[in-house]
Amino acid sequence: MKKTIQRGFTLIEIMVVVVILGILAAMVAPKILSRPDQAKLVIGRADIGTISRALGLYYMDNGIYPSSDQGLEALVKKPTVGPEPKNWRGYLDKVPLDPWKNPFIYDYPGEHGKYDIYSYGTKQDTDKNDAVLTSWDKEVIPNGDK
Repeated sequence: MKKTIQRGFTLIEIMVVVVILGILAAMVAPKILSRPDQAKLVIGRADIGTISRALGLYYMDNGIYPSSDQGLEALVKKPTVGPEPKNWRGYLDKVPLDPWKNPFIYDYPGEHGKYDIYSYGTKQDTDKNDAVLTSWDKEVIPNGDK
C-alpha cells in the first residue's frame, strides 16, 4: 500500500495565522497612521525656520524687521508701505504656506520674541496660545494638540 502524503495547512492553522496577523495589525496601525500628522508638524517647523532665517537676512540688510502690515510678503516683494527697507534684496522666492495650506501668521513686534510666526493648523482660532506651530515653542507636538 502506498502512503499518501498530504501537504498544506488545516483550516485551524490558517485561522490562527489570520488572528495573529490581525492582532499585529491592530497594534502597529495606530503608530503608522499617526505619522502623517507628525510629518506635517516637522515640515511646518522647517518652514518656520526658513522664514526666520530670511527675516534674519532682512534685518541684517535693513536694520529693521518687516512690520505686521508688510507681513511676510516683504521677504518676496519690496514693501511699498513704511517703513521702507533701505537695502532690500529678495529673501524668498515665495512665502511658504503652513502644512494645512494656510498662510503663516506674522506679528512684529512679537509677544514671545522679536517677532512671532505661528499657525493654528486646522483650528479656526484667534488665541496665540492655541497655535499648533509657533516660532517660540521649539517642541513638535506629535498629535497637533497642546
